Amino acid sequence: MFLETIPDTSGYMIAGYVIAFVTMGIYVASMYIRSRNLKQDLSTLESMDNEHKSKAKRK
Repeated sequence: MFLETIPDTSGYMIAGYVIAFVTMGIYVASMYIRSRNLKQDLSTLESMDNEHKSKAKRK
């Protein structure tokens, strides 16, 4: 009825940690890329706004 030996599940534990850390790494990389893209978009919008303001002053 009871198992005589305890099954070795350390491989599953290691695989679980690897999957968890890889998933977290992908998430952090995704957040970094999104942040970088948002900064580029903000810079583009600010330059467009400055262009628009300078054209409005000329008129």
